[in-house]
Amino acid sequence: MSAIVRENTNAIISAAAVIILIYGMQAAKVLLVPFLLAIFLALITVRPMLWMQKRGVPAVAGALIIVTAMMLLLAVVGAIVGTSVAEFTAALPAYQERLDAVVQRIIAFIAERTDEDISVETLGARLDPGWAMSLVATILNGVGDVLTNAFLIFFTMIFILLEASTIPTKINAAFGVGADTFERPRLFLDNLGRYLGIKTIVSVATGLLIGLITWLIGLDFPLLWGMLAFLLNYVPNIGSIIAAVPAVLLAGLQLGAGAALATALGFLGVNMLFGNIIEPRITGHGVGISPLIVFIGLVFWGWVFGPVGMLLSVPLTMALKMALERNENTKWIALFLGSERDAEYVLEKRKLEEA
Repeated sequence: MSAIVRENTNAIISAAAVIILIYGMQAAKVLLVPFLLAIFLALITVRPMLWMQKRGVPAVAGALIIVTAMMLLLAVVGAIVGTSVAEFTAALPAYQERLDAVVQRIIAFIAERTDEDISVETLGARLDPGWAMSLVATILNGVGDVLTNAFLIFFTMIFILLEASTIPTKINAAFGVGADTFERPRLFLDNLGRYLGIKTIVSVATGLLIGLITWLIGLDFPLLWGMLAFLLNYVPNIGSIIAAVPAVLLAGLQLGAGAALATALGFLGVNMLFGNIIEPRITGHGVGISPLIVFIGLVFWGWVFGPVGMLLSVPLTMALKMALERNENTKWIALFLGSERDAEYVLEKRKLEEA
């Protein structure tokens, strides 16, 4: 009986610790988010950094080259897109009014042809057609607010890159073991960095194509839609849908149903090309996370860290899955977070052990 009580007590303490940790991260997100972005950027650029070191470029020089190039790129993109974001934010209330008016007419049309007493005002209040456009402004403004700490982000990134090549030596000195003991975490970080690097290249290509397509259609703010497609392409499965909805709505309001259909087909074609053909062939596998968990992670990390948490939801969930896999008591949670392929691998391994 005491063992059962002890297990229940440990479970309650663990649950309380997790809740405290989550609210602690949420309270400290002003400090945590810039460091998470620095780690995210470092994972993307550590391979070019190590490549330059192998060819005789000093570590400090390599880190400065990478960070300077990223800062210049960010400055150019920020200058181009910043104007579009400001104009879109200013025009957002007018677009929402037009969208509300369209929805009100549709509701009134349905109400006139039904026997039930439908309140147009009540349905209009419950259906918020402008949520998608408001989400665009929220995400971009959130990213913009974080980038005001660009100096802290890039400064932290420099130190992470400088430390990358010395980690095996420090592990050996600190724990008295070789780096081979930490082979699994190293492979995880390598795979995560490779995934993020490929995802970044694919996201850039996606954003450029979406920007070109919306410009050819004649949609307002094509650079904005390209930037949104680039950012949300980091969120598998549902990111492209979130990016497409406000652009399609705006196309319908601005240019009509034909332009809305063309915009939707453009988003669909680009994401099928990169998401279903090009990216799987380059990576050779998916992210190893259940699609349901991808969506839940998007909501959860967005609640904890805001818009940036939504963009980093997949890397953060992958890191959480790795941490859970390393503990025998939490491996089952990692399996539920993982894909069907992970579960099949465990079942095959279990069969071989039993044979």
